[in-house]
Amino acid sequence: MDSRIEQYDVKMTKTIDSLAEEYVNIRAGRANPHILDKLKVEYYGQPSPLQSVANISAPEARVIMIQPWDSSLIKAIEKVIMASDLGITPNNDGKVIRLVFPELTEERRKDLVKDVRKKAENAKVAVRNIRRDANDAFKKLSKSADVSEDEIKDLEDQVQKLTDKYIKKIDKMVEEKSSEILTV
Repeated sequence: MDSRIEQYDVKMTKTIDSLAEEYVNIRAGRANPHILDKLKVEYYGQPSPLQSVANISAPEARVIMIQPWDSSLIKAIEKVIMASDLGITPNNDGKVIRLVFPELTEERRKDLVKDVRKKAENAKVAVRNIRRDANDAFKKLSKSADVSEDEIKDLEDQVQKLTDKYIKKIDKMVEEKSSEILTV
């Protein structure tokens, strides 16, 4: 791959990775321990990731179990979960915290699919903006005498193929996430 194209490939890959990260945080009725990845709990005066102070597992399809290594953290972990945007009330028995995910209603599933599509559309716009930036950079190159018009055309074609490839990836991600959400 041309080194002038490579930087745009990297940017488009980052866009896809970012979309995948956003999709992990969309609940699809199944308990996914990764929705807790961004939560930090106060531990010895330091905000620490939840995974570093507790064992997190999904023993059942709709339950996440958090078992802190230090039982004195239970109240702090509950507080962090309540303050987050998860919308789930934690239950604790003194040793472990359980997060029980309610079954999604059909209306909620449709809303989630709309959200998935909206995030995908934003990712597509980002990919297209990267293509536009690339084409603008190539036009500036054409003003310098050492690059021919044919080379510029070739670079633009390569960027277009790259854009098409990433748009297809985004469409596939939307399809997979939507079917995951709509599967009861």
